[in-house]
Amino acid sequence: MKALTFHGKEKLSYETVNDPSILKPTDAIVKVEWAAICGSDLHIYREHEKGLDAGTVMGHEFVGEVVEVGSSVINFKKGDHVVSPFTTSCGQCYYCKIGLTCRCTQGQLYGWRENGHGLHGAQAEYVRVPLADSTLFKLPDGSDHREMLFIGDILSTGYFCADNAGIDPTKSYVVLGCGPVGLMAIIGARELGAENIFAVDSVEERLIKAAGFGAIPINFLHENPMDQISAMTNGRGADAVMEVVGSLQAQRLAIDLVRPGGTISTVGVHTSDAFAFSPVEAYDKNLTFRIGRCPARHYMDRLSTLVADKKYDFSSIISHEMPLSLGAKGYDMFDKKLDNSLKILLKP
Repeated sequence: MKALTFHGKEKLSYETVNDPSILKPTDAIVKVEWAAICGSDLHIYREHEKGLDAGTVMGHEFVGEVVEVGSSVINFKKGDHVVSPFTTSCGQCYYCKIGLTCRCTQGQLYGWRENGHGLHGAQAEYVRVPLADSTLFKLPDGSDHREMLFIGDILSTGYFCADNAGIDPTKSYVVLGCGPVGLMAIIGARELGAENIFAVDSVEERLIKAAGFGAIPINFLHENPMDQISAMTNGRGADAVMEVVGSLQAQRLAIDLVRPGGTISTVGVHTSDAFAFSPVEAYDKNLTFRIGRCPARHYMDRLSTLVADKKYDFSSIISHEMPLSLGAKGYDMFDKKLDNSLKILLKP
């Protein structure tokens, strides 16, 4: 099959690799209909993550059709249209049962192989799905498969970020970063009852999208977020800040914006060695800090209904659709924010 594979910093190859096969009776093979480039893919693309094997198939966001199932799979059959979270999960371990499916004791992340072990990704014609019965989610009949792809990662992650922020309709919230996850965090906050949401970014097109989803846009190149938030909250600061960027600068701004006794909810993937604030600063602010990988499978059932109801125009964030063969170009565009790229879908 054809796939987009990793070969070092900013080096991807569209090449022929071995087709996936059933390795365990709980596996399924899915023919990929759409895959997507995610912001967290860029950490691998930009930084050449240590330990990742050359030749690893990239990507963890996909929808597709089941073409083969292992002998133990009972919930899915050939021909079912499915979406997957970005990690697999068993549904039975302690962490799965408490809703922390991202920390399943048997779980794996698509697109991560190290020393010959791990799971290839989904930017390919086919993908193997371990623990298929508890990992995959069957798409509702008549649903927009492109939009349903979002529940496997960016919508679930944005909703998780808002959930961790402890939304109260009477309070004020800030979303730092208006990429796909930031926009989904705005939707998540609205669905949980938030009425006062500020969105901070420097890309005007993204801020326009944020305003369309109900947030008050702040372009930090032209106005000071500290002054704006202070003026709108009687000098207190935001009740919670949702940080989806994954940088020290965003983390620093988050603690500067949040009020004493407030919450920072972080879902941005951080690769730095230290926090941008000290324990003393956290203590002096009585800070609640919540961070971590989203348990996407835990949220997918409820969010599939949100997408199916067409309450929001989720497809409006899809900026580009291109063949998988142009995937390396798509990464370059997304990395450099070229051509107003926001969410890029790849068609195998």
